[in-house]
Amino acid sequence: MTKALIIEDNNDIRESIAEILGLAGYEVHQAPNGKIGVEIALKEIPDIILCDIMMPELDGYGVLYLLHKNPKTSTIPFIFITAKSERLDLRRAMEMGADDYLTKPFDAIELLNAIESRLKRKNSQQDFYSHSLENIGDIVNGKEGLSEFKKIIEERVARSFQKNQVVHYEGDRASGVYLVISGKIKTIKLSEDGRELMTGIYEADDFLGVNCLLSDATFTDTATAIEDSQLCFFPKEQLEELLRFYPDVAGKFIKILSNENRIKDSHLLELAYQSVRKRIAKSLLRLFPKGAIDGSHISITRDDLAAMSGTASETVSRTLTEFRNEGLIEKKGSIVTILDQLKISRMKN
Repeated sequence: MTKALIIEDNNDIRESIAEILGLAGYEVHQAPNGKIGVEIALKEIPDIILCDIMMPELDGYGVLYLLHKNPKTSTIPFIFITAKSERLDLRRAMEMGADDYLTKPFDAIELLNAIESRLKRKNSQQDFYSHSLENIGDIVNGKEGLSEFKKIIEERVARSFQKNQVVHYEGDRASGVYLVISGKIKTIKLSEDGRELMTGIYEADDFLGVNCLLSDATFTDTATAIEDSQLCFFPKEQLEELLRFYPDVAGKFIKILSNENRIKDSHLLELAYQSVRKRIAKSLLRLFPKGAIDGSHISITRDDLAAMSGTASETVSRTLTEFRNEGLIEKKGSIVTILDQLKISRMKN
């Protein structure tokens, strides 16, 4: 039976939701405040959590933060139930990793649809795993190590990150690494004058945060979803144990880190010695998926492209207009279509 946990300090609302879910066949657990809610979540490990924002003892943000820190509860679908007056706070809630929200008052159909939608998405993660597990063989050579690594992946549930949602902030403690299942994630650092510098882009089957895992450091940049993405989180403790027992796995992660550092070094040299046109051209090609052909397109803001190429947004706009006039690209809003990949790749410095 599917377990649902309701964390709500209003008795009438909590009992009403519990009645609806009980009639729909759910095993329902209730908590009158955030502190008790966390305790029940850790004990029962529910399949889905519905949580109010404003509560005594511990508010909804605190509940979400504590549950996302714990590997046992970090991937449970989490839905905020909120009053209309709190809607301005929802951006913060979604950035922290909430999966959805319901605005009070809501009816039974809205409630059940939201829950079923999140549970369906959770159950469909195995489709993403099958693709990633096939590619994971390129990372791990040893059969025993691969078997253990697959086991860890299968025990985790992918988390959904909406476009522009923050995965982690610079300075956050690195409690593990992420495997990108689908979508794209960017990492950025802020310069002293407040400008963004993009330090990396991570796509399907890329690991995010390996350098922090191996160096036992805090995150050195902020990671944000460029588009709707699915990420699988691996707790530091599990990976460290795997690396200790399987040297082949450790070797491959070191190779991933070395390659990441090589790419960043190359990018820094480009920023130092290449012209603006060439930097923007290379940034465009880096954004397109592997094997992209003429006619392929991406969605990218001029601010992101500026951060990636180390230029000003106005310079990006002017250069993209030049590229369009030269027949290299087509641009409509944030959609960029590549028309002549060969010429762009051979852009002179």
